[in-house]
Amino acid sequence: MSVAGKYAIVTGAGSGIGAALCRALDLAGAHVLCTDVDPAAADATASSLSARAGAARLDVTDAGAVQAAVDDVVGRTGRLDLMFNNAGIVWGGDTELLTLDQWNAIIDVNVRGVVHGVAAAYPQMLRQGHGHIINTASMAGLTAAGQVTSYVATKHAVVGMSMALRSEAVPRGVGVLVVCPAAVETPILDKGAVGGFVGRDYFLQSQGGKPYNADRLARDTLRAIDRNKAILVKPPVAHAQWLFARAAPTLMNRLAMRFVAGQRTRQAKGSPSRAVDSG
Repeated sequence: MSVAGKYAIVTGAGSGIGAALCRALDLAGAHVLCTDVDPAAADATASSLSARAGAARLDVTDAGAVQAAVDDVVGRTGRLDLMFNNAGIVWGGDTELLTLDQWNAIIDVNVRGVVHGVAAAYPQMLRQGHGHIINTASMAGLTAAGQVTSYVATKHAVVGMSMALRSEAVPRGVGVLVVCPAAVETPILDKGAVGGFVGRDYFLQSQGGKPYNADRLARDTLRAIDRNKAILVKPPVAHAQWLFARAAPTLMNRLAMRFVAGQRTRQAKGSPSRAVDSG
């Protein structure tokens, strides 16, 4: 389906992939509500777009607030065509350093945040007979490596949830897409490093190249929606890694062990890092 004239909500729209999705939707002629837990960031994204864009503060861990955002769009327009459950956080560091509060926080945002979006948008889309739910996961939802254990757990949950929902939704006229990018350079790790985690080096060396461009990923996502794809894995090297992990999971795990060992060596040397977002 073309997104021109459609009504969309994007969570986590204040930066990174979420902001890029808003730009792509606006350029394609959609009406987009840019939401973020940081209202100033949501406003900044919306103000850079056309008059079709709006902004709102939204904490995806608050189920009532997510429902209210969906109800507001439906109340004003009569429908919701696209729900982008994109908000996410990550903790990078050895698993034993994570507190239970950190575990709960990442589950609340990355899993319950998507659940809240689905619970609010999916029944409306069934009632109207059309719509599309887009959940941002990650290559971390398809493969696994240490020092992002909590992130891997939540993104695997998002992939499984999306694929299961799709099997119900598509025959009823509602599309479901799960987006699984490799490293995308965004601010997601600015506040998520634990115990000297070297975020940028970790993702770049595990995925063999420079970060994928967020705006390019957003354009890829809109094309995937148009084609009613089930899963989007980008860039192509990430797709190859996914296939390798499926064919040889034990070997992939051994490579992950070697990589984590190398990561600890870099951390001990105090290597500099910049933030990247793997979805």
